[in-house]
Amino acid sequence: MSELKLIFVYNANSSLFSSVTDYAHKILSPSTYQCHLCALTYGNISMKNGWKSFIENLPVQTVFLHKDQFETQHKTYTSLPAIFILVKDTVKEMITKLEIEVCHTLEELKRLVIEKLKEHVQHHNTNI
Repeated sequence: MSELKLIFVYNANSSLFSSVTDYAHKILSPSTYQCHLCALTYGNISMKNGWKSFIENLPVQTVFLHKDQFETQHKTYTSLPAIFILVKDTVKEMITKLEIEVCHTLEELKRLVIEKLKEHVQHHNTNI
């Protein structure tokens, strides 16, 4: 089992009210939706099949958190959404909000995740 874990953090809170508000916002005004990670990886109701399959086939564990959950668990504050890597007990930002926002398609996001994961493995000589 890999010693690495990817933590995908959405720029949304985990409450029911937030979920309903985000759902409506995504449909009514997608261009102003605050979470580009969610916009790329989720349809109106559930995770996109291509993303789900991609995540299931990554050679590392994955966790998905909302911003309130992440801030409570890791006491790390940054612009969200973002993707973090957890090695043992150390959390490090792997993909920034700006890097996610440059992705226009799900395929671009997948390539970015793979590229950054490979860079991390090579740079830190970590096994996956």
